[in-house]
Amino acid sequence: MGIIDKKYQSKLASDKIGGAVVFWHVDDIKKTFEKLVKMGHRIQDGFITASVVDPFGNVLGIMYNPHYLEILKSMNR
Repeated sequence: MGIIDKKYQSKLASDKIGGAVVFWHVDDIKKTFEKLVKMGHRIQDGFITASVVDPFGNVLGIMYNPHYLEILKSMNR
């Protein structure tokens, strides 16, 4: 998965918001969210997590989850 420039958007693509929400764990959610907004993503309300809409109308979610980190640590033992 990746984010590409809108100039490569298919003529069949819609400008409406839709699609699946993908959440990536990030260590600094505030810094990552601010960077995404500076890149042109639009703010969309979220629940404990943050999500933005990319130039194609896809919703990208980011999250910080301490429980996820605990699980990763336990798996590396």
